[in-house]
Formats: sequence, structure tokens, C-alpha cells
Amino acid sequence: MQRIRLRYTKRGRLRFTSHRDFQRAFERALRRAEVPMAYSAGFTPHPKVSYANAAPTGTGSEAEYLEIALTEARDPEKLRVLLDESLPAGLDVIDAVEARTSGLADRLTASVWELRLDGVDPAEAERAVAAFNTAETVEVQRRAKNGVRTFDARPAVVQLTTHSAQTHSAQETHSSKADRPTDQPCAILRLVVRHVTPAVRPDDVLSGLRAVADLAPPVAAAVTRLAQGLFDEETGTVTDPLAPDREAATAPSTAVPAAAATAPV
Repeated sequence: MQRIRLRYTKRGRLRFTSHRDFQRAFERALRRAEVPMAYSAGFTPHPKVSYANAAPTGTGSEAEYLEIALTEARDPEKLRVLLDESLPAGLDVIDAVEARTSGLADRLTASVWELRLDGVDPAEAERAVAAFNTAETVEVQRRAKNGVRTFDARPAVVQLTTHSAQTHSAQETHSSKADRPTDQPCAILRLVVRHVTPAVRPDDVLSGLRAVADLAPPVAAAVTRLAQGLFDEETGTVTDPLAPDREAATAPSTAVPAAAATAPV
């Protein structure tokens, strides 16, 4: 059995698709692409697909991940192209590797988010971010099934910075892929947050900014996940969770020349 790990996006209007909607669309894409899927046992077999830490409905994403199990080996890149062609524009499969290591979900420990705040002056956003970063605790509320839950959102936030639309567009970033691109001035926040329990989402951070600095955007923020993976404490970056699989795939080929060089003639 072969396992393939895929990275896909939710762009534009497709950010409003729920996780269940995506599941249905992806299973249809598997059938269209004639992927030799492995199925679960039981009275109602399902294709073996493992989804990892899906983004909330209404947010865009450049970094969603899943894993599929196949009964026959396939080239990951060719499979990626077939699935991408079988999905609607906006749900784009942009990367594929053969799973050669364990624990993909364990490597998704942090996310990088971009929050575009239309109608918010960058200077006002900067003051609010400074207040958030210096606060020891930032209590926010979220409505749950059992009522309203209050928790501290501050410890999960590793980085929170601001950019203006003008300076941000001049930098080499993911912003061109983010939802709701605009040439108009607006405040742009870059957020790095750990995946903790309870999960701290971008809207929780916006609630925290409202609580500590009375920052209230006139329109809903356009939120896009730019990356997710392991958080590197030394560099302060979120690393590619598929990198270990790529490294494992190239390891045998790099080891052969070294062995041949030491073999007796």
C-alpha cells in the first residue's frame, strides 16, 4: 500500500466551503481521476483519506494537508496534476509527496496567518498589536456548544506584527496569493500561532485586539493561512511538514555513490 501526502489550497470564494463540502468534492475528484484508492472495511467502506487540521470555514488557505492510501503505486506529481484538474478552481492541489515518514499530523504544530483589515489605518493597527504583545493575558470569549467559553489567547501567539498594504506588496511574501487582494491602503497583520488546546484562531486574536485596544475593523477581516508545520524556535519560522518525506526519498540515491567510492576495486 502506498501513501501520498498532498498540500492543497482554499482560495477566493472557495474559502467559504466547509470541511464536509471539501471532503465530498475531493472524493468526487478521486473517482474522476480514477485513483486506485484503498478502502476501509465494514458495511460502508470509505476511501482511506486522513485530513489534518483543516482551516475554519470562511478563511482562505495556502497550506491544507491530507494523506491518501493507494492499492497501486502512482507517481506523486502525476497524481497531483490529475487531482488538481478534477477539483474546482480555488481548491488547488499544489504539492504531493510519497509518505516515507510517520506522524504528519504531529508536525502541524503552528500556523502562519495573514489578516487583511480593510478600512483600518496601519498606525492604529500597530498600536493595537503593541498593546496585545505587551499584555500578559488576553482573555477572549467564544461561543461553544455548552455556552460561552472564556480563555487566555495570549500564550498561543508566538508572533504578531503589522504591515501596510504598500510596504507589504513590495516584499517577497505570499500576499499575492492571499484572499481579497487589494491596491487600497489597509492594515495587514501577520500572525504565527501555536496549535494548542483550546485552539486559538485568528478571530480569537481579533477579539483580543478589540479587548486590549478597542480595535474594531469596519468590515470582516480577510484571513488566509499561509503556512503550517513545525515551529522552529531558533529561526522563528514555521517549517515545511513535507520536507522530511522529500529528504527520505533522496537519501538512498545519495548514499549509493558514497558506498561505491569505498568499495574495493
